[in-house]
Amino acid sequence: MLAQFVLFDGFDPLDVIAPYEVLHSAGMLTEGAVRVELVSAEGARDVPSGLPPLSLKATALLDPERADVIVLPGAAGDVRSPGELSEEEQATAVTVILGRSLETDLPRLAEEALEREDTLVATVCGGSLILAMAGLTEGRPATTNRLGLDVLDATGTIAVDARVVDDGDLITGGGVTSGLDVALYILEREVGPQIARSVEKLFEHERRGTVWSTRGAAPALTF
Repeated sequence: MLAQFVLFDGFDPLDVIAPYEVLHSAGMLTEGAVRVELVSAEGARDVPSGLPPLSLKATALLDPERADVIVLPGAAGDVRSPGELSEEEQATAVTVILGRSLETDLPRLAEEALEREDTLVATVCGGSLILAMAGLTEGRPATTNRLGLDVLDATGTIAVDARVVDDGDLITGGGVTSGLDVALYILEREVGPQIARSVEKLFEHERRGTVWSTRGAAPALTF
């Protein structure tokens, strides 16, 4: 299983590093059955994060034909709305950074991935907002950082207040640390619970919350 982790200018490092390390560890426990690489829509390059001067190096092109799993992070920046910021500060707003990613080839490649039956797309934090703003999740359940749930809902996506949401070929995670839970759930679903449990123990992290999906009965009351 090849997992490609997407980098774009202004990405949140923890959204990438946490699930990357989980799946990398699974690779060690499966003698290479799980592989990971850092990619971008432009190919190999140094990609600046939203926490300068930290950057990561993409070593390959985002390629839905090669990847079994594609993980899309959110952005690191100012969480205030652009209207609350000065003109100079607006460039660092999370929503502005996410919006700039739409000006790259990323939306087209993400759409291609979602159209493929054998490719799983996963997002962490604001990564789902990139898909939503590109019109790729309309009518589908998804989650994001709680600060962005209203924005997600406004795109026509069914915003779910949950730690992890499983909608088949799309798995979305909530706030930034949910990357650990998203990656462990991917391992449980795609590789098996024994590997997932071993990595969970290695990281001394217990997954949080119930993974939400449309399977099963719906509650008569919501809270």
